[in-house]
Amino acid sequence: MIPTTATIRDALAMYLSQQGMSIHQFARQAGINSGTLSRVIKGQQPIAMNHLERITKGMDLPEDHFYSLYVDECFYYSSPTWRRLRPFLVRSAELGRLDCVEQVVQNLLENLTYAPMLFEVAEGLFQEGLWQAAALLYKNVSASEKYQNSERLAVCQFRLFRIALGDDQTQNLQAALIFECYLDRLDEADQIDGIKYLINVYYSLHKWDKVDKLAQEMLHLATLRYDLQRHSNRKQSNEKNPEKPLCFYIFYSHLMRASVCEEHGDYKSALKFVALYTDASWIQKDDEEAKRTVVQFQEWGTANTLLYLVMSGQRDALSEYVEHISSQRNEIFVALYNILTSANRYDWNVDHILERFADYIPYRINLTEFGEYNQQIMVDQHARFLVELASYNLHNNRMEGINFILQSLESSARINNESNIIKCIDLFEWHRHLADEAQKQQYKLLIREVQDLHEKKNHYAPSFL
Repeated sequence: MIPTTATIRDALAMYLSQQGMSIHQFARQAGINSGTLSRVIKGQQPIAMNHLERITKGMDLPEDHFYSLYVDECFYYSSPTWRRLRPFLVRSAELGRLDCVEQVVQNLLENLTYAPMLFEVAEGLFQEGLWQAAALLYKNVSASEKYQNSERLAVCQFRLFRIALGDDQTQNLQAALIFECYLDRLDEADQIDGIKYLINVYYSLHKWDKVDKLAQEMLHLATLRYDLQRHSNRKQSNEKNPEKPLCFYIFYSHLMRASVCEEHGDYKSALKFVALYTDASWIQKDDEEAKRTVVQFQEWGTANTLLYLVMSGQRDALSEYVEHISSQRNEIFVALYNILTSANRYDWNVDHILERFADYIPYRINLTEFGEYNQQIMVDQHARFLVELASYNLHNNRMEGINFILQSLESSARINNESNIIKCIDLFEWHRHLADEAQKQQYKLLIREVQDLHEKKNHYAPSFL
């Protein structure tokens, strides 16, 4: 075990003394040139990142053993150079040494010329999925440029918005409100993607007016960009592109507007939007990604056409809808939620459907060709599904409905979905006489958790105990 020492050189010198090794012997063991090692030990040459790795490995220590001391090495015992600091930042991020990342960034940003370089590292970390470390860089770069109306500042805020998204809907809303202020400063391609992520947040929060407004904005930007590319003779190779083909965003805007109409019970208007996102006659770029996009939206269009008939009360469409989604295993959970909602609205018995798809209850994961469903939307829909299932079972005099209320309440509290919490409370109180003592006790504990959550957020929480 190496004792705490003032510098890496002190630790190495002590190691050589303890092991009775010469500089030449250790240099051979560590794979470093002996002349280089001698100059490093004498303080005549800074310790490069590859030297640090070889020295640490030669001493048989964990890779990050000297990382805290290396920050001092880079700033106090030698002049800071980007050639050493960049690989150190990246490797610190990879090893989870966020303390070292923070120290390096704060030291570097005393000189604002490093902001663009730190931003470039942050972008690389973000693409590699090292979001915690990337967030540290984005926050510090943002702070250094807060008085500048720069695109880099806007991109930092976009990335921080995406990193902040999680299960807590209140936090998601706060992140969305902060990011929206920077949306129009982004490059057009990032604006389109930014709008898509905002739509998903507001969708999960049931803020339908915002979803509709943003969907129209997405359609405007994506259509303009598509028409420009179609009529331009310039090569687009150096132009920044959104994450998906432009036709995706045009179709997606219509899909979201159809969803808004669905939530308002306007199924006739929803069907008009279905016709828009299933019409591919205008698409000229016929590559594989565009083809897959068209196929996916046409599949959704077929399913949603049947869905809107079901949700408008046409029970004769239910069998066809069920048969259609039965082969689309990744869509079954969403379909079951919609079937349950319709069953509760029109007093249908759908036991045979729930039994047929019992393996999809409760929801675990849903995938499409485009990857996982948006996390915020699906977690929210899971909580709403459970309360619909509870209502259905209680309407049919099945006591297991009480357990589904409790499951929904627990899930809703976890994501801070206030509207669903209220729905669960109303449903439980209406059927309290059916609950046994254990269920009442569990309900009491869950309500206490909800109240604690509200108090932490400085909201008034009425007592339901």
